[in-house]
Amino acid sequence: MHEIKTIVTPIDFSENAPKIAEAAIHVAGKFKATLHFIFVVQDFEDYTGFMDLPANMMNLKQEIFESAEMQMHSFIDERSGKCEAAGIPEVQSKVMTGDIAEQIMSYAKNNGCDMIIMGTHGYKGLERIIFGSVADKVVKNACCPVLTINPYQEECEKK
Repeated sequence: MHEIKTIVTPIDFSENAPKIAEAAIHVAGKFKATLHFIFVVQDFEDYTGFMDLPANMMNLKQEIFESAEMQMHSFIDERSGKCEAAGIPEVQSKVMTGDIAEQIMSYAKNNGCDMIIMGTHGYKGLERIIFGSVADKVVKNACCPVLTINPYQEECEKK
């Protein structure tokens, strides 16, 4: 296996995002790797197969994108001390639009990422049935190793 120098971690700003970020910071610190946090705004065009989209959808998409950029800035600021303490040389972030799994894999490939660290759970219910599991798609098709974190799994006691 090659050296881990760059790690990408997709986040969704859910209640599980901090747990995923903590794991990514821990691993990136162990490897002294650059850490990239990304967020992907799902394309609304994916919904056109089963519903009509309102005419003002582009405004909503732009508002979601801008809100995500502000949340990302806060998310990174809240973790900057932990990243520094872990010895992470650089933290980058990006907000994108498109198919979530495709954008994660494309970002990893285009930025020479050596590992993806992501949660096993994101969408639930109808959205998961329609779109499938993002983590499953990434694990099966990524150009680099993928470490998945189950945010609902209780930590095992060490003996």
